[in-house]
Amino acid sequence: MDLLRGSIAQARAALACGDVTSAALTAAVVAAARRVQPTINAFLRIDEARALDAAQRLDDERRAAREADGGLPPLHGIPMAHKDMFYRAGRASSGGSRILGEQVQTVTSTALAALDRAGAVEFGVLGMSEFALGVTGHNVHFGDVCNPWNPVHVTGGSSSGSAASVAACVDFAALGSDTGASVRVPAACNGVVGIKTSFGAVSRAGAMPLSQSLDTIGVLARTVEDCAEVFQVIAGHDPADPPTRQWPVVQGAVVQRRGDLAGVRVGVAANFGHDACGGEVAAAMQASLDALRARGAVLVDVVMPDPEALNRLATVVLQAEPAALHRHWIEQRPQDYAPQVLARLRAGLEIPAVRYIEALRARSPFLERMRDEVFAHCDVLHAPVLSFPVPTRAETDVGGGPGMAEMLASFAQWTRPINYLGLPALALPAGFAAGLPVGLQLIGPMFSEPMLFAIGSVYQDEIGFTGWRAPLAG
Repeated sequence: MDLLRGSIAQARAALACGDVTSAALTAAVVAAARRVQPTINAFLRIDEARALDAAQRLDDERRAAREADGGLPPLHGIPMAHKDMFYRAGRASSGGSRILGEQVQTVTSTALAALDRAGAVEFGVLGMSEFALGVTGHNVHFGDVCNPWNPVHVTGGSSSGSAASVAACVDFAALGSDTGASVRVPAACNGVVGIKTSFGAVSRAGAMPLSQSLDTIGVLARTVEDCAEVFQVIAGHDPADPPTRQWPVVQGAVVQRRGDLAGVRVGVAANFGHDACGGEVAAAMQASLDALRARGAVLVDVVMPDPEALNRLATVVLQAEPAALHRHWIEQRPQDYAPQVLARLRAGLEIPAVRYIEALRARSPFLERMRDEVFAHCDVLHAPVLSFPVPTRAETDVGGGPGMAEMLASFAQWTRPINYLGLPALALPAGFAAGLPVGLQLIGPMFSEPMLFAIGSVYQDEIGFTGWRAPLAG
């Protein structure tokens, strides 16, 4: 088989039996990335020489391990590229911006260090929305990342390069971040799997900050199993990021295989996305629910607690915290921001402190309502990621003009409340609308990632999903 279109497990098996070396696999990935780069612009940098050197060292380790009958870490020899917001000591990480790209970092992010220990080969860095403050994938500094299903359309953001590279089969899996939508929307737009992790599940140390109350680190991959495997590598407590905690999933996050969903209750909230869907998107949502029910899941009607209020509260936090973080640059270097990013940050400076504190204080009561009104009646909540087909880059290129707030709200209205609550959500492909992918999200209680992966895996099997191949994948 063509390993570039396969899973991490398939690539690992080929490496283990000697069908391919890590150096050869890395060279093939780099060549494929260079082939698609002129069309999708997913990469900010491809580090071919450094990656091949690292892959050769791993091949030497593999030979030594075979001779010694020793084991190897789970991602040994697997090439990956990641969103350009994960710092590596001695290099600059742009964060999709002109400003940050000037700063050589002195630390390596905890997530990258975990992947290094697991044996992954980093071969490049991926494009993203400026400072992770964009939900479409536009970037005035480095050019838009384009959708590999149709480059005229958006990839979603801010983890745009992560999703596009995985969908184009030039990256086995990629790290992303999700502060309001930034893993799930790109996953949905590109037909890949993405995990928005629980707040505190994965360390953010050494990753570009945006909102200390909402930032989470996630993974984008072509299958649920690949997503779960990378998640297990990076999850866990890190003293450098105090909100993280050690929790049982660290010992068993890889999908626990189950044949059906008997006994699983899937909540469907008409007021949280379903009533907003129409046409092919509504049909895709219904088909995904039918697939879950075909494997034994019970569909339960629930009501999401006040989605409009949740969105308002999330917006306050997502405006105030980045504005405080960027205040010095806003005052000293406003010309170096894209108009939309600058407009959003300046709006955050106008948020009164009382309003911000009230938004933070409202979170616990809403979590109690989620427990009592939603998760008391279901195990997971099913919702669309976007309730409309993937739009074009031209349609959404509104800059900082009068259409900005409405456009941003439409993209994030079914995702942003989940960040505000700190809950995990697994984005899964659910079909097509207007020829481009449609995505659903399964939302669970805090630290329920293993359950989400298990349910997602059964759903994946039911629909026969083994990783869609975008047209540019060949």
